[in-house]
Amino acid sequence: MWIFVLLSIMGWGAFFRSLYERRTLSVSRYELETDKIAADRTFVFLSDLHDNCFGKGQKDLLDAIEKEKPDAILIGGDMMVVKDKADIRAALFLVEKLSRRYPVFYGNGNHESRMDKKREKYGRLYDRYIEELKKQGVIHLSDASAFLENHIRISGLNIEEAYYKKFKTTPMEIGYIESRLGKADRRDYQILLAHSPMFHETYAGWGADLTLCGHFHGGTVRIPGLGGLMTPQFQFFRKCCGGIHRLAGKVMIVSRGLGTHSVNVRLNNKPELVVIRLKAAVYRK
Repeated sequence: MWIFVLLSIMGWGAFFRSLYERRTLSVSRYELETDKIAADRTFVFLSDLHDNCFGKGQKDLLDAIEKEKPDAILIGGDMMVVKDKADIRAALFLVEKLSRRYPVFYGNGNHESRMDKKREKYGRLYDRYIEELKKQGVIHLSDASAFLENHIRISGLNIEEAYYKKFKTTPMEIGYIESRLGKADRRDYQILLAHSPMFHETYAGWGADLTLCGHFHGGTVRIPGLGGLMTPQFQFFRKCCGGIHRLAGKVMIVSRGLGTHSVNVRLNNKPELVVIRLKAAVYRK
C-alpha cells in the first residue's frame, strides 16, 4: 500500500513541478569568437514557443530580451502549434512586439512547414502569417539568405517532413542544403537557422559557422549525467537535445525551446532563452 502512496506523491510532485517549469524562463549565454566580423554583436535566439506565454503580454520574455541589448533577434521556428488546427495569434503578438525594437530574422520549423504544405487544411493560414510577418518588417528566410551587415549572412533552411519521421533518422547530404540555399561563402560569417539538430555534420560541411536549432525541447525530461530523455521523434538520450556542440571549428547551439506541445512536460528543463555574444577577433577584410 505504501508503495502506491509514494508513487502517487511522486507523480503529483512531478506534475506540479512540470507546471512550474513550463512557465519559468531561463537564460543561457554563449560567447563565440571569429575574425570574420569587424565589431562585437549580440543575438537572441528564440525557438519552439508553441504559443507559450511568459507573463501578461509576454512581459517576462520581452524584459529578459531587452536586458541583453541584442543587435538582432533570430527565430528558429515552431512559434505556434499546428496539429488538428492552428492559431497564429500568440506568435504574431510576440513577433510584432520584437520587430518594433530589433531586426528580426525568422526561419521555419516543422510546424510552419506543415502549415505551408497543407494550406487548404489550415485555411491558407500560412499565407496570412507570412504576410503579417512581412508587414512588421520581419525578414522571413524560407530557403533564403539575408545579410545583417557586411560579412554576417543569415540563412533559413526549410527541412522537409521526411527528416522529421518518428523512430528513425534519414541522412541529409550537403547537396540538399546547396539545392535550397546555394553554396556558403567562406568569407562571410555564416549563421544557419536549421530547425532539427540531427544533422550538424552536414550543416558544418556546407559551411555554417554557427547553426541554430531547436525542435527537441531539451529532451522533455533532463536527467543529470544522461541529458535529455526523449525527442519529439521518440528518439532517446540524444546528445544534441540542447547546449553547444563543436565540430571541425564549426558550432551548433541547440535551444531547449520555450514551449511544449503534445507531450506537455518539462522536468529539470526550463524554457530557454539563448543569447549569443559574437566577439570580433583580429578582423580580416
